[in-house]
Amino acid sequence: MHDIWNPWHGCRKCSEGCQNCYMYYLDSLRDKDGSEIYRTKAGFKYPLSKYRDGTFKVKSGEMIRVCMTSDFFLEEADPWRDEAWQIIRQRSDVKFFLLTKRPERVADHLPWNWGDGWENVMFNVTCENQKRADERIPILLDLPFKHKGIMCAPYIGPVSILKYLPAGQIEQVLCDGENYGGARPCHYEWVKSLRDECAEYDVTFVFCGTGRRFVKDGKLYKLEGSIQSEQAYKSGLSFEGRQVEWRLTDEWGYPLEEEKLYKPYFGEHCKNCGMRLTCNGCSRCGKCGRN
Repeated sequence: MHDIWNPWHGCRKCSEGCQNCYMYYLDSLRDKDGSEIYRTKAGFKYPLSKYRDGTFKVKSGEMIRVCMTSDFFLEEADPWRDEAWQIIRQRSDVKFFLLTKRPERVADHLPWNWGDGWENVMFNVTCENQKRADERIPILLDLPFKHKGIMCAPYIGPVSILKYLPAGQIEQVLCDGENYGGARPCHYEWVKSLRDECAEYDVTFVFCGTGRRFVKDGKLYKLEGSIQSEQAYKSGLSFEGRQVEWRLTDEWGYPLEEEKLYKPYFGEHCKNCGMRLTCNGCSRCGKCGRN
C-alpha cells in the first residue's frame, strides 16, 4: 500500500486490543515471530525514496500511516526514532499519521526542536475499550501536537468520549472491528453512539470496517474481506465534520499552494469503501485487476 511507512517491524503486546493482533497473525503465516522487533532495511527511508527523474514517490499532501506493524513509541525503537523524526521533519510537505498504545512514553521522546508540535503530524491513541480511552485520552490532550485523533480499533467494547470532546482538540475518530483468528464482535450500537458524540461536536468520524464479527439488532453477522468495509460504508455511520487545517510547507518553509498538493484518486471499486474519508486513494498499481 502506498500510504504506509514501517521504519521498524514487530511489537510487544501491552493491552486488550493486542490479544488477536493482526501483525502477529500475518507474521505467523510466514513462520515469523511478531514479537521480534527490528529496523526495516529497504523501508526505513521510504518517504525519501524517489523515481529516476528525481521526484519523490510520496507526493506533497499525501497522508502516510506510520508503524502499522509496530508502535512508533515502542521502547525497543528508541535507538531508531530520532532518525525517523528527521525524515518526518524533512518531508514537511507530507502528512504523517502516528498511532500509539504507549502515550505515556511520548513526552520524553519528542525531537529537540518540536516546540508546540509540527504541522504535518497527526497523533492518535488507540482506545479499544472505555478503560483504555480513560487511560490514554487525558495524556493525549496534555501532549503538544497540532493535530490529534482517536483510533477505536479493534473496537471490542463500548466507548464514550463525550467528556473529552469539549476541549476541541480531537479532530477525527476512526473505528474498526477486529479481524483474523479469535475476532471479538463489534456492536452496531457502540459505533452509533460514538458517531453521535462526534457529530454533536462536528468531529469527523470514520467507520472503517465492521470486523469479522458484527452484531446488529441482536444478530451476529460473520463478514469476510472487503465486505466489512462495504457494510461499514452502507451503514451511513461515517460523519464528515470540520476540516483539518494542515499547514504544509516546502523544504524552504514556504506554504504549499492547494493546487500543488496530491489529489486522491478513487476508482469504481472505491465508491463503497468505509475508509474513503481517511484514505490516500487508489495508487492504480493494477494488482487488483481494477482501476
